[in-house]
Amino acid sequence: MNCRHCSEPLQHTFVDLGFAPPSNAYLTQADLSKPEKHYPLRVKICTNCWLAQTEDYADADELFSPDYAYFSSTSSGWLAHAATFVTTIIPKLGLGPDSTVLEVASNDGYLLKNFVSAGIPCIGIEPTASTAAAAEELGIPVLREFFGEALGKRLAASQQQADLIIGNNVYAHVPDINDFTGGLKAALKPGGTITLEFPHLMRLIEQNQFDTIYHEHFSYLSLYTVERIFNASGLRIFDVEELTTHGGSLRVYGCHTDDMRDTSSNIATILTAEEQAGLQKIETYECFQARANKVKNDLLSFLLDQKRAGKKVAAYGAAAKGNTLLNYAGVTPDLVPFVCDAAASKQGKFMPGSHIPILPPSELKEYSPDYVLVLPWNIAVEVKEQNSDLRAQGTKFVTSVPGLRFE
Repeated sequence: MNCRHCSEPLQHTFVDLGFAPPSNAYLTQADLSKPEKHYPLRVKICTNCWLAQTEDYADADELFSPDYAYFSSTSSGWLAHAATFVTTIIPKLGLGPDSTVLEVASNDGYLLKNFVSAGIPCIGIEPTASTAAAAEELGIPVLREFFGEALGKRLAASQQQADLIIGNNVYAHVPDINDFTGGLKAALKPGGTITLEFPHLMRLIEQNQFDTIYHEHFSYLSLYTVERIFNASGLRIFDVEELTTHGGSLRVYGCHTDDMRDTSSNIATILTAEEQAGLQKIETYECFQARANKVKNDLLSFLLDQKRAGKKVAAYGAAAKGNTLLNYAGVTPDLVPFVCDAAASKQGKFMPGSHIPILPPSELKEYSPDYVLVLPWNIAVEVKEQNSDLRAQGTKFVTSVPGLRFE
């Protein structure tokens, strides 16, 4: 395999998580009687541009099916994050009724609805029919297709270039990152701004977040690498912010290469931090496997101990990261009988691979577990607050990344 950005041969493995089904391929009762596809889940590292990337087995059409079950609006914290961004960026860029905002991977309209309320024209790009339909019900025009250079050029040809292009947690999801970036270049007005948010590879390594690795995430990104990818497409990063979302993310601000805006000192600060963290040293990646194995083994030991002791364990959050963890650890319903999730689109289905049933959150109160394993650790505080009555009864909440933690 060659690097998806610079085409150099990939000779080093970052982490190998065995075989797993696509992490958002939730199953119906009927699906349990059918064969289930599993793909190798390995991440390679390019020692030329330092792009960490999954081996290429599944294609995007199979990973992001029409009934894709992830709805961004499920998380109140994420809705608040999106609303805060919009109220900040409108005055920062001077956006108004004559502006155009384009969001790539607009999902269910969780973010663009704020621009609709502000009277700013917007367009969503969203290939999954279920979430696109939800956005359209909010009055958001949606193009139901994958974004790339061809679509970017089409938008430009139809006078639909954007003053602001937003991509939250999509840059890591694209199989052809060069083509996607070329689309950003084509769809951006002269003087326009791109903002992309993505989980920071430095935090993934630092906090042992191997469960954020799954087939839908083709890339694991550092500022160093994203800057190289932007530059190769005629774009420039002029500012960057560190965010707490998804265990530690970056928000980069991009523009055309010839844009006259000053480059923020934030960029040099984060590039220095990445270098000091060893992100351009192969040794940093070669020692990660053992850390992932420890999380897996500690979780299995905990679940087996509780089963022997007759304790009741349930899980919360049918998230992609939970599927990576459960499948890598080989957890099945005999150890975790069900997982609760607030998304109605997932309730009544089964987790891919582990086949653990997904139930509504109300089932937690009926079951009264001794332990709740919170799979999406990034919203653990939110989950605990929503279940304060269980905590008052003595239920303990557990997260397993970066290591077992009880609250």
